[in-house]
Amino acid sequence: MATLPNPLPRLAADPSGHTLGLDLPAGRLIDATGEGPWHEPLLWHADGPAAPGGWGTLEPARRTSGLLPLLIDVSGDQSGPQDWDLLPGEASYPGDHDAEDVLAESWEEYAAEELGADEGGPGTPAVVELFGEQPTYDETVAPFGLTWPGPAAATMLEADPDTRAAEIADSLVTGGSWLKEPRLALVPARRSADIPAAIGWCGPLNHEGDVGRLCAVLRSWEDRFGIRVVALTLDLLVLSVAAPPTTRDAAEAVAAEHFAFCPDNITQGHHETLRAYAEHEVLGQAVWSFWWD
Repeated sequence: MATLPNPLPRLAADPSGHTLGLDLPAGRLIDATGEGPWHEPLLWHADGPAAPGGWGTLEPARRTSGLLPLLIDVSGDQSGPQDWDLLPGEASYPGDHDAEDVLAESWEEYAAEELGADEGGPGTPAVVELFGEQPTYDETVAPFGLTWPGPAAATMLEADPDTRAAEIADSLVTGGSWLKEPRLALVPARRSADIPAAIGWCGPLNHEGDVGRLCAVLRSWEDRFGIRVVALTLDLLVLSVAAPPTTRDAAEAVAAEHFAFCPDNITQGHHETLRAYAEHEVLGQAVWSFWWD
């Protein structure tokens, strides 16, 4: 992936980041990948827990060094990015992809797979026995159909995207969020949408093997909805949203993009249809989250 010069190696000799105009807490550089050590650090993260206001202290890094803030979670068996089997060598440059093409391909491939399942493919009786009767594909994606419906229209900003990101980051570190042990991190990336590709994040691996393609969609959402990548865990992506849709129709159009981006959000989430998901998870929501099985 095409990248900017990486300032993280300078933190090895200057852990506080003073030469980069920063005042960092104690932390560590991560170069571990699923294929062995990377040739340079992929990210830095603090050793101590993140606290409200911490995101704001990292904002100068964006201007002085091209390092972008991020929250990561270090809880669980795979207790941090050193154990996430990152694959930066497998991530393409997001700018090489067209977001609409990525979404259209995903939508139509998933439609073909699900139509086969709806017709009584292998495993259907077992699914019904375990989970009850599931919505058909048509019921799941209504009011849309087999053909990709096209991108949602941009929405007016209701907040500055970076200010909204800081607010959401603060809310995620106050307890009761997806992040059990949040840590502040810095990633060398051109823009927030590129962060997953910059570190070779593999959270969506079962859905998309090249996270750079999904980052192309995130770039488009940056432009249309003012998103920022705020947090990553092993398999969860959390975005702040400065321009969420404010009408039902607009929310359903965005929900269609979410479905193509991460089908598991709906097919394995709390809302089994796109319409319900749009109402509860998209309409007016300042946070979007995505989880891949």
